[in-house]
Amino acid sequence: MVLNTQIVWLFILAIPIACIAWTVTHEEVFREPREYCVKRCHEAKSIAVRKFFYLFTCEYCFSHYVTILMLIITGYHLLFDDWRGYLIAGFALVFVANVYMSLFALIRIDLKKVRLEAENEESKKEKI
Repeated sequence: MVLNTQIVWLFILAIPIACIAWTVTHEEVFREPREYCVKRCHEAKSIAVRKFFYLFTCEYCFSHYVTILMLIITGYHLLFDDWRGYLIAGFALVFVANVYMSLFALIRIDLKKVRLEAENEESKKEKI
């Protein structure tokens, strides 16, 4: 695969990785399983069990496993055609996916801030 194509794939494949990792670790649809995992990662006696359940509460950690799955599904590699290409692709995908998730978090914070400011203005107008 040509380097330009590999770079395009890098930025495109990072999108579903970021979406899956963010959804599982932050969104309401997975709240109950996530709360169970949080409880288990704090209360389990074994460090292996605690770390296993922590995996589902941290978007960075979870993105590594989603990336491994995506590499298996797609066979994507970066720079090299052997195992080194998969290794480099894995870490590059995790990095780009986490940049996407950070940007998404910042956008959500800004939107929430604007919404709260608008609600405050509305409540002030109603009091007057």
